[in-house]
Amino acid sequence: MAENSERFVKIYKESAFGGNGFEIWVDKETGVNYLWRATGYGGGLTVLLDRDGKPVITTVEK
Repeated sequence: MAENSERFVKIYKESAFGGNGFEIWVDKETGVNYLWRATGYGGGLTVLLDRDGKPVITTVEK
């Protein structure tokens, strides 16, 4: 994802040696938070869930 795309915005970044790290992206239309995990040549994306198993929602001003 681009740093600031039309629909998604990165709100958090934590990186470690070698490019491994975590990022949290928010969908500006729905407010749903996604966790991106990068490690080596791979990575994965998942919805962040609260303790009740519901998606974490953040209000984002357009």
